[in-house]
Amino acid sequence: MELGTLARARGVRLLALKSVDSTNDEARRLIENGERGPLWVVAARQTCGHGRLGRDWISPAGNLHASFVLSDFGESAVAPQLGFVASVATLRALRAATGEAGRFALKWPNDLLLDGAKLGGILLENVGVPTGDARAPRASVAIVGIGVNCVEAPRDLPFKARALTSIGPNAPNAAALFAHLSDALVDTLDLWRGGGGFADIREAWLKDVAYLGAQIRVELPRNAVEGRFETIDATGRLVLATREGDRVIEAGDVSLGPRRTAAGGAA
Repeated sequence: MELGTLARARGVRLLALKSVDSTNDEARRLIENGERGPLWVVAARQTCGHGRLGRDWISPAGNLHASFVLSDFGESAVAPQLGFVASVATLRALRAATGEAGRFALKWPNDLLLDGAKLGGILLENVGVPTGDARAPRASVAIVGIGVNCVEAPRDLPFKARALTSIGPNAPNAAALFAHLSDALVDTLDLWRGGGGFADIREAWLKDVAYLGAQIRVELPRNAVEGRFETIDATGRLVLATREGDRVIEAGDVSLGPRRTAAGGAA
């Protein structure tokens, strides 16, 4: 596993491990011991990978398991934007590594799709650290976890999943994809930090998001809501047009169309 040329030139470092419980957990331990990045933690295998909302992330050898540590991104309030930065960067890396364009897409808030099936996901975590400055005693260090099914997709899931090997001979291995990803993230962070800020990332993300303008269902912690996927707002929240008017959603799981009954009809 090696960094891309741009990442190396910009001082990004790499810790490559054979096996770890979770690259995000290892990144957190490093941060607690003083690491501030920019650093990639990559493992050939995870024994206890994490997904969103405390879910397990299946991590067989050959897939990409990587976490990026970053501290110089400003106030903690903007940290959630890094999930969209990482999504745009990973999509660009996938296209560069495979030569494929239209088969990849994004799904709000943090999924990567191949031909409409889940290919990977992004898990963003924020770690508070002491600064030694009495005026601002705490600062934030971000962990951007990225997992991609390169050789094997999970089975027995409630949704379709796919691995990169399904595209045929153009499928890159995890090392080749990571080299592109490390460069793409540097480039996309530059876009985010530029004059347009999150507006530029939002524009790039919306060009490649799945289901835009379609009827979707969003599973929330206590219920679900259905409506037309209008856009994301200036902070990345999903804007859903419902019968009761527009609804702004902070987090949830998106699926296409209304819920189906056991007989296959619309609920």
